Amino acid sequence: MLSEKVLKNLRGSSAIRAMFEEGENLKKIHGADKVFDFSLGNPDPPPPEAVLKSLRDLARENPPGLHAYMNNAGYKDVREKIAGHINNKDGTALAADNIVMTCGAGGGLNVVLKAILNPGEEVIVLSPFFVEYGFYIENYGGTMVVVPTEKGTFQPDLQAIEKSITPKTKGIIFNSPNNPTGVVYSEMILTSLAYLIEDKEKEFHSHIFVIADEPYRDIVYDEIKMPQILNIFKKSVSVYSYSKSLSLPGERIGYIAVSDKIENIDVFMEALVFANRVLGFVNAPSLFQKVIAESLGATVNVNIYQERRDLLYYHLTDLGFSCVKPQGAFYLFPESPLENTAEFKKLALKHKIIIVPGNGFGSPEYFRLAYCVSTKTIENSLPAFTALAKEAGLNK
Repeated sequence: MLSEKVLKNLRGSSAIRAMFEEGENLKKIHGADKVFDFSLGNPDPPPPEAVLKSLRDLARENPPGLHAYMNNAGYKDVREKIAGHINNKDGTALAADNIVMTCGAGGGLNVVLKAILNPGEEVIVLSPFFVEYGFYIENYGGTMVVVPTEKGTFQPDLQAIEKSITPKTKGIIFNSPNNPTGVVYSEMILTSLAYLIEDKEKEFHSHIFVIADEPYRDIVYDEIKMPQILNIFKKSVSVYSYSKSLSLPGERIGYIAVSDKIENIDVFMEALVFANRVLGFVNAPSLFQKVIAESLGATVNVNIYQERRDLLYYHLTDLGFSCVKPQGAFYLFPESPLENTAEFKKLALKHKIIIVPGNGFGSPEYFRLAYCVSTKTIENSLPAFTALAKEAGLNK
């Protein structure tokens, strides 16, 4: 009765949502304050006041056409402001016509993949990776090629990437700051990757697009400088979402920014706009396009996330967990102390800690913790982690 492909994918669908639902069930039984749910990347801080003020002002003034259709790429004045904001911050030379407003980063990735992929073409992703990439690529008949990052750093492995590029390679997706590791990919490595891609394009007479999935690019710590993808790669797009930086995940608002160095850029942009329409998005939410345009430069207080990172990271590493210290986003990705991460998940549940096993991220020996929960939840969880570490056989 249903699509065989969808039924197959249902069986391997999101472990994150499954663990979130497990957490909700435990909260009903034990009470929310006694369950420590680190499953879902659902930001705890409220949106910045600038966003709320813009939303109130627009609702009160209700300018003509606020809720009407517009160009499928989005309002031109909004795209002009976003292009100008990116140019001022990152030294790019974008215009309004380099921007397509999208239904979040998930919508944006699907628009890009729809526009570039032919059936049978390959898209490289670097593991650990966001769990939905395989489904997104499969939507358009593409094949996901998983390339592990370097163990111990989670930085891109250039030799492994070079071996994985074939005449069928059409794109490379990477996510930095990374979900689930929190690692920011090095500008030096990305610059080397740009030369590698150009060499492979010449070798295979092909076109390889770099698709940067960047919903966390404004959540970085320790004075880390984010590389600007559009300045490094010629055939590149940056897919951005305000879900994390402005705590607006449910509003589904973001954009695609396209390098002005792409050949035949007018046709490329037309393809994105067409894909935005025929995928059924039609256009990004009109109200929140205007809200965003009046809130550029605003972000949640990143110090809140850094304090939570430090609280959880240092406690876990003191207990003996092995974990790369995140440079951005709001996730920890420690190694499982048990060889079977599924067994470790069950052990964590015994202590009412909700984790997400690393299988769906392409790294089954790890597990993910989303520390975008309240500071109180993290503080209350520390004794449970101590007990879990002891039962798992760690030293402390």
